[in-house]
Amino acid sequence: MKILVLNGSPRLNGNTRIALNEIVRGIQAHVGGADVEMIDIATRSLSGCTNCDACKENGGTCITPDDSALIIQKIYDADAVVFGTPVYFWGMTSQMKMVIDKLYSKDDLIRKAKQNKKIGLVAIGEADLDDREYALIKEQFQCICDFLGWNLQFSQSISAGEAGAISKDPDKIKELGELWHYAV
Repeated sequence: MKILVLNGSPRLNGNTRIALNEIVRGIQAHVGGADVEMIDIATRSLSGCTNCDACKENGGTCITPDDSALIIQKIYDADAVVFGTPVYFWGMTSQMKMVIDKLYSKDDLIRKAKQNKKIGLVAIGEADLDDREYALIKEQFQCICDFLGWNLQFSQSISAGEAGAISKDPDKIKELGELWHYAV
């Protein structure tokens, strides 16, 4: 089983990375033989979709000379994908949005393949959990999953404004480590 974890935070050691690391630990501890890869997308060369439609002519590969084609292919090949993003101005980070937008390059192939891919979402913000920002991100991912025929298995919203706050919360660490069962 291939599981891809995408860290959409530009803070490589921030709360999003801490949360995703716990999910990965849970998967590695409980899912024998799982091939788990985490990509810090902020370290990759990415650009926005220009709607040139070259990908629709060449079989689903973005022609922009950046890392997006590689990341989109990894998403396509994975059995499960966990997207992690901090909340930036009521939405996902621009780095994550660039990856999401580049899914356009393979959307036809994804829908035809009927992949039944399992998707997880972790959104971390400073606001209280009843703030609308978390619902907006979850709704956007649910729409994407509905369109592509994927299954949103979990959406974990976390309020953690202070740097490293998640690592100081043993209950949250345990909860994140138990999300592994949604990926299998």
